[in-house]
Amino acid sequence: MSRYVFKMPDLGEGTVSAEVVEWKVKVGDTVKEDQVIAEVMTDKAAVEIPSPVTGRVVSITGQPGDMVAVGSELIAFDTSDTPASDGAPSAKSAAPAIAAAAISAATKPQAAAAAAPAAAPASASRVMASPATRRKAHVAGVDLATVNGTGPGGRISAQDLEAVISGKDGGAAKPAARAPRKGVEEIKIIGVRRVIAERMSAAKRNIPHFAYVEEVDVTELEALRQYLNSRLPKGALSLTYLPFLVAALVRVLESFPQCNALHDAERNLILRHSAVHVGIATQTPDGLKVPVVKHAEARSLHDLAAEIRRVSEAARTNKATRDELTGSTITVTSLGRLGGIASTPVINAPEVAIVGVNKAVERAVVVDGAIAIRRVMNLSSSFDHRFVDGFDAAAMIQALKERLEHPATIFIQD
Repeated sequence: MSRYVFKMPDLGEGTVSAEVVEWKVKVGDTVKEDQVIAEVMTDKAAVEIPSPVTGRVVSITGQPGDMVAVGSELIAFDTSDTPASDGAPSAKSAAPAIAAAAISAATKPQAAAAAAPAAAPASASRVMASPATRRKAHVAGVDLATVNGTGPGGRISAQDLEAVISGKDGGAAKPAARAPRKGVEEIKIIGVRRVIAERMSAAKRNIPHFAYVEEVDVTELEALRQYLNSRLPKGALSLTYLPFLVAALVRVLESFPQCNALHDAERNLILRHSAVHVGIATQTPDGLKVPVVKHAEARSLHDLAAEIRRVSEAARTNKATRDELTGSTITVTSLGRLGGIASTPVINAPEVAIVGVNKAVERAVVVDGAIAIRRVMNLSSSFDHRFVDGFDAAAMIQALKERLEHPATIFIQD
């Protein structure tokens, strides 16, 4: 046997180990060169690992959730009967190509577990009946396991069920009693969910959060949004509040640069950025991801809207690249229609500020001494109190509130 050992490659950015998320092959499988053999997770994103050779898998290292050090054996192949045995690449030479592989940023085993239906009760698995008969039994409250089937192999016919319902077999069947539920599903914390858990824990443990909530009257902003949407070409996607918020935030940060900053703990520095790279907290089937709109300060309103949609969709469909998932200087988070009244968002370290958006609702408020119906939305934000004082945090949100309540000022150069 000609045994070829492939070691965990260096995936860049100082990675010392990676977590096995999913094996695409098993011992005994024959794989071809460049066929995806595994998905692994670094602290940045998930990476699909292609096979460096053609051969038969003879051993694999690590189960989903296990960490494998860079340079350690990951998988071994028997290349005796393949052309690749004479010129199999080394793990070192294969590493650059693998490091440049598509970043999926997904945890497929978790997604599959969430989507899998619950196992059917044992009694239901023994019952033979057509879908129509099953539906009718469900409506009538009849447990098919209590019905005697007269069809082939004990199959329950429509007549069998009707006989029970009408009482022809000695009395109508009683609705099945609700059985107590049992069992506990164990879900291993791996992949994206593991990274989210670690980062959230570290952020709350290390960062003293200062939360600030402010009410914003977005009636004029809503009127502008509706007007601009009415002028869009047919079929174009409408503007949401998010691009307006990002555009206003860019203007406000010019006066509050301490909020557009990163904390470099190793060097004991605060890095204030001139560019505004806005993280867009995005819910995906695999958990929360934060794709980034780079150089928001250089984009028009419609460009911001298009880029927000693009990076968010890339994150949701596991197509976001490593660059699109890193490099933010401040994050915006929104629960959309589920936004509630207020929230306490967790800072996306090493950033020092996050701006949260709650849902907009019409409310009766007092305007100039009279009751009026206005559209109101709350901003719920958090700041790293080590580097952003409470006064400055409140002042920044007040400045953002003023821009949003008078949306023309978003587009006027001061």
